[in-house]
Amino acid sequence: MVKHNLAIAIKVSQILKEREMSKKEFAQKMSKSPSEVSKWLTGTHNFTMKSIAKMEQALGVDLIYVEKEYKYVHLHIKKTLEKETAEYSFMSGYAS
Repeated sequence: MVKHNLAIAIKVSQILKEREMSKKEFAQKMSKSPSEVSKWLTGTHNFTMKSIAKMEQALGVDLIYVEKEYKYVHLHIKKTLEKETAEYSFMSGYAS
């Protein structure tokens, strides 16, 4: 967990440096105090998915890329006067 938090902090710091954006400007975009953002960027902060998503939105980047396999079922119900039948089709793939 610590390694992941540190990696996120380093990545955010690099992006801020590349964009010549101050911690204060970033804090304003995040509606946070500059001192809170400074704590985050030490790498010891335990990030929540919510805070990561907000940082991604503020910076316009993906900080974490997760490839997920998904499966879903499409259910089509046929109704006739006599009975009701269901047809299933299974699909799978990768979400992006």
